Amino acid sequence: MAFNNLTSKAALIYDEWIKDADPRVDGYPLMSSPLPQTLIIGAYIYIVTNLGPKFMENRKPFDLRQIMFFYNFGVVALSIYMTYEFLMSGWATGYTYRCDIVDYSRSPMALRMVRVCWLYYFSKFIELLDTIFFVLRKKNAQVTFLHVFHHSIMPWTWWFGVKFAPGGLGTFHGMINSMVHVIMYTYYGLCTLGPAYHKHLWWKKHMTTIQLVQFILITIHIGQIYLMDNCPYQYPIFIFIIWLYGFVFLILFLHFWYHAYTKGQRLPKYMKNGVSINKNE
Repeated sequence: MAFNNLTSKAALIYDEWIKDADPRVDGYPLMSSPLPQTLIIGAYIYIVTNLGPKFMENRKPFDLRQIMFFYNFGVVALSIYMTYEFLMSGWATGYTYRCDIVDYSRSPMALRMVRVCWLYYFSKFIELLDTIFFVLRKKNAQVTFLHVFHHSIMPWTWWFGVKFAPGGLGTFHGMINSMVHVIMYTYYGLCTLGPAYHKHLWWKKHMTTIQLVQFILITIHIGQIYLMDNCPYQYPIFIFIIWLYGFVFLILFLHFWYHAYTKGQRLPKYMKNGVSINKNE
C-alpha cells in the first residue's frame, strides 16, 4: 500500500513537472520521456563494462578499420553540419555570448535551433559506438571511467535541455563540442588508414589540449551568468549543471594530462633500429 502511494505521488510530481516541457519537441524520437534513453544508456554501460569484454575474452580482435573510417568521417560531416546550424540559428545571427535566453516562439530561427539541439542530442547516441569499437577490438584499456562517464552523461543530461530549454546560452557548449569533434574525429579517421599515415599525426598530443580549451571556454562562458545582475534565463538549474559539467571535466582532463604527459606515461615515441622506444629512455 505504501509503495503504491509512493508510486502515485511520483507519477503526480512527474506529470506536474512535465507540463513545463517545450511542446515544440513533441513527436521527436526519444523525447516522450527520459525512460527510453535511460534504458539505452544503462544497456550501453553494461555491454562495454561487462558483457562485451566477456564476449571478446577468448576471441581475436575484430579488424574494423574500414567500418571505423566511414564512421569517423561520418561523425566529422555531422559535426560540421551541427556547427553550421548552431551558428545560423543563433550564435552567428544575433546571440550576444552573454545573457542569451531561450526563444520559445515558432519562428523559423527558433525552430531551427530546436532541430539542431535535438540532432546534437541524438548524435550522442551515435557516438556510443566509440566504446563498442574499443571492446570489439579488445582495446579495453581505452574503456576508462572518464570515457564511459563522458559518453553516458552527455545524452542523459541533454534530454532535459532539449525537452525544456532548446536554445539560448545553454547551447554554447554543444556548438563548441561540435567544433572540437570535427578535429577529433578527423584524427581518428586518419588513424584508421594505417601506419603509413601515422607519421602525419604528430598533433596527437594536442587532442587533450583542445579538450582542455573546450572545457575552459565552456566554464568561463556559462559562469558569466553569476556575474550578471539581471539575466532572465528560464532554467538557472541547467546553467549550474553545465558549469559543473565543464568544471568537473576540466579537472578530469587536467588529471589525465598530468599523468599522461607531465609524468611521462604517454610520451611520444620514435623508432631506433626498428624498435619503438620512449624518448626518455
